[in-house]
Amino acid sequence: MDTNFSDDFQVKGKFSIKKASTEYKGKLTKNEGVQMLIKEKEKLRELQGRLYADGGKSLLVILQAMDAAGKDSLIEHVFGGVNPQGCNVTSFKTPSSKEYSHDFLWRHYLALPQKGMIGIFNRSHYESVLVCKVHPEYNLSEKTWGSVKDFNKTFWENRYESIRNFEKHLSQNGTTIVKIFLNVSKKEQKQRLLDRIDEQEKNWKFSAADLPERALFDQYMKCYETAINETSKDNAPWYVLPADNKWFARVAAVQIIIDTLEKMNLKYPQLSEKDKQGLMNSKKQLESE
Repeated sequence: MDTNFSDDFQVKGKFSIKKASTEYKGKLTKNEGVQMLIKEKEKLRELQGRLYADGGKSLLVILQAMDAAGKDSLIEHVFGGVNPQGCNVTSFKTPSSKEYSHDFLWRHYLALPQKGMIGIFNRSHYESVLVCKVHPEYNLSEKTWGSVKDFNKTFWENRYESIRNFEKHLSQNGTTIVKIFLNVSKKEQKQRLLDRIDEQEKNWKFSAADLPERALFDQYMKCYETAINETSKDNAPWYVLPADNKWFARVAAVQIIIDTLEKMNLKYPQLSEKDKQGLMNSKKQLESE
């Protein structure tokens, strides 16, 4: 692929949400992008097979975005061609009472991909420094804190530190992490929400609860900017993708994931000379039946 989306969209240095494009699509047309995605999905499937065969590493893809940014459809279009036995998708909703009875990272540990697998987090532990920062009262459900006043600068610094340590631990133990933020504009989000109302087959996607959160769009952008700056590290980089054009975000995402898998130095198991001889003996036995 001529365009290097990994380099173009990886956060390096200080990140500014205001300077990050939501509309960029390079020199590609939509048709070129769609055809490119079809081709790249074949490569992704081959690399997934190699990851599964290697059996010593795993890949965790974290997707974060505002409502209607295209997370669900990206998962469908990018990962639709991989072997489902080697890929798990976890969508994190509001924590259950059981999950609230543990620390905020506990439920995410349970969903981590085992070695040889690709794990996809549709939303993630970052909700604890996004929606829970916009609505700090949500943290009271953890029953550890006595008042909203407890959620001061030190509290949030500790949360970012916990996330950094969590991801560092994973990377040191065989899990490669890719974090993707789908950067959709407020204007485009409005149109997609209207589409959910106007198009009957999309009605089920619309929730009136989306509107109060949309009113806090600027607050969320500030929280995303801070979270990305606090946690984009070499062992767990953030990629901020323009998401006003869904087809472009999908092409960029698939290349980033492919590039990451290629850098993991995945190898098919090598048979010993003894095993190779046993293989030939088995072949002879089958052919002589």
